[in-house]
Amino acid sequence: MIKKMIKKYLTIGEDNLANRDKWLEKTLLSVPKGTKIIDVGAGETKYRKFCTDLQYTSQDFGQYTGTGNDEGFQKQTWDNTKLDIISDITDIPVPNDSFDTAMCIEVFEHIPEPINALHEISRILKPGGKLILTLPFCSQTHFAPYFFYTGFSKYWLEKYLTLSNFIDIQITPNGNWFDYIAQDLRRIHRIRDKYVREEGRWSFIIGKIVSLPVLLYMQYLNNRQNRSEELLCYGYNVTATKKTI
Repeated sequence: MIKKMIKKYLTIGEDNLANRDKWLEKTLLSVPKGTKIIDVGAGETKYRKFCTDLQYTSQDFGQYTGTGNDEGFQKQTWDNTKLDIISDITDIPVPNDSFDTAMCIEVFEHIPEPINALHEISRILKPGGKLILTLPFCSQTHFAPYFFYTGFSKYWLEKYLTLSNFIDIQITPNGNWFDYIAQDLRRIHRIRDKYVREEGRWSFIIGKIVSLPVLLYMQYLNNRQNRSEELLCYGYNVTATKKTI
């Protein structure tokens, strides 16, 4: 009974992906049916499922295979066979003003030249077209060697979206300081298994004894927090509109 109560209460640090997917699905549902949309950096096209009423095109550079260089977090398997366009994100082989909407989900940390990528997305969008973007504020090494930035601030977004001819910029934080720290605390066993050379027989038990009270305290503080997302959060959910002139 106590274990079930703790599990129900103790959700902090587990909602990064769920928050983002919920926001993305809601945002895509507001896109008019039949809209031409490009999924930039689509990877395994996991968000195609939210675009069944749209004219969906996927793009990616298609070089990640799942294992990378085996550093940091890797997927181990990866399927590039569903991609419509394989190209560099800064040089997508379509004419100017080709799409009504572009989405780019958790890609920018993997791009050597993210500012140029923003310019390219702006180029292929029609005037008045919508950009749907998510990206991390802070992240650990993953998909290496295709990992170039740990994250982006809202000030970076405001500056370079504006310079890429976007207006009506809406930036919403995903999570906050307490969520992010709890997320990493929950990863302690995964990180221990990969990076601790010799694990003692009581390591797992000690980890549970240490982490559970801290997570409970973090949950308590999170329920009372105010504006800690300005210090640290999972990332940002962004919408913007390409200028018409």
